[in-house]
Amino acid sequence: MGWRRLAPILSLALLVGLWAVAAELAASRSLPGPAAVLSVLVREAADGALFHHLGITLARMAAAFIIAMSIGSALGILLGRSATADRLFGLWLTVFLNIPALVVIVLAYVWFGLTEAAAVGAVAVNKIPNVVVVLREGTRAIDEQYVEMARTFRMARSDVLRHVLLPQLTPYFAAAARSGLALIWKIVLVVELLGRSDGVGFQIHLYFQMFDVAGILAYTVAFVAVVQLLELCVLQPVEQRLTRWRPVRAEA
Repeated sequence: MGWRRLAPILSLALLVGLWAVAAELAASRSLPGPAAVLSVLVREAADGALFHHLGITLARMAAAFIIAMSIGSALGILLGRSATADRLFGLWLTVFLNIPALVVIVLAYVWFGLTEAAAVGAVAVNKIPNVVVVLREGTRAIDEQYVEMARTFRMARSDVLRHVLLPQLTPYFAAAARSGLALIWKIVLVVELLGRSDGVGFQIHLYFQMFDVAGILAYTVAFVAVVQLLELCVLQPVEQRLTRWRPVRAEA
């Protein structure tokens, strides 16, 4: 096993070791050690609760992620390609970027009720402005020489989008997706804490009411692990495949 693969494992082992030492020194229920958290994880997994709540939260994440990426990407490309649209709606983007996520969630529940649609919609609305910003900047960075060449050869607009614009935007899609995944799962937990009766956020709130820190950490560790697996097994392979046409940068 090379150093490149060994380094993350050693880093994780160091983190767990420091956690264990800190828990031993604290000797308090407020900071349970890795063994206590693992015990809760095994118990929750054995009775199926862990997988049920993880599945519910992942479903909400997926729905919000698809909505945010679809709408945000379309708007970002539009604002990046049209100076008029950017002047008209640039201020809107600034406003939505600065509205706290908590405000959006509360308003969604007040206006639409404690429904699944309101929960998913609130998460998506919080993420859309970030996607718009990333894709707008990516669209502005497109090499116009390729666009002009496509026009010279009278390529159809769909072909220009597919073969000229999208390949150059792929790194920006990947950046928006990666940052979006990190942001969305945090907001989903707040949505579940405030107005849902299941999911990881609901469970964390339940354990908070019982002052069970081991339970809180167990669900946190489980969900962070799942999100990391999505990053390693889905996002990174897809990004590598889509950007395989780019020259490989030599490592220092």
